Amino acid sequence: MQGLLETIQKWHIHPAVDHFTVALLIVAVLADLFASLFSTRLWLRYAALALIIAGTAAAWGSKLTGGWEADRVWRAVQAAGGPAYRTLHLHAEIGDYLPWVFLVLAIWRIGVQVFSFMAVSRGLYLLFAVLAAVAIAYQGYLGGELVYEYGIGTALYNAESSSPPVLQPEATGPATPVPTVYVPAAVVTPEPATPTITPSPSATASETPMPTATATETVTPSPALASPTAAPSSISGALPTRAP
Repeated sequence: MQGLLETIQKWHIHPAVDHFTVALLIVAVLADLFASLFSTRLWLRYAALALIIAGTAAAWGSKLTGGWEADRVWRAVQAAGGPAYRTLHLHAEIGDYLPWVFLVLAIWRIGVQVFSFMAVSRGLYLLFAVLAAVAIAYQGYLGGELVYEYGIGTALYNAESSSPPVLQPEATGPATPVPTVYVPAAVVTPEPATPTITPSPSATASETPMPTATATETVTPSPALASPTAAPSSISGALPTRAP
């Protein structure tokens, strides 16, 4: 028995059961409304009674299969958090109450059809049945959002949830803008060109220094000093005479 249950769980029959639940219960309420407009059409009332009973059974089937799916994806969605988890939590919470609501409505509808003293409450029953139909339609909308908007229960979501999370650096505060300093580019100022003076040929000739002759002083010895054989008389006559 356990093996059969696990096999059924792998079939993922929750969406199919949900479609039956939504369709049967909404059609049951609409049939009862038309039966109130055409009171002579008794078959509409019996059809509405049969549909509300079948829809209530389908609602309990949705609750059971929804629990199977929740066991499979709940932890991954809860760990991810965000709007996907809030939607799943609301979907599951409404799914827990609606089967009980429709069970009460089905019993009430049987009493209206079988017991004459409960026939007077038919109008009040229709009011609550319409509200319950709106709730079941909203429940179906949430289920579609979980699949088509967030991909919960699909292989794509399972692959994303199994990948390791990317660690983001912790923010220490608001980002401080980095001041931008404008550095002007270096401009090379060209130096004024030095004018080149080309001397004329005449100026070149006149400005060329002439070689200066080195003056050599020639000392010509005196004939008296040059000749070693000078006469003694001439020398002695030149010297003063000292007395003995």
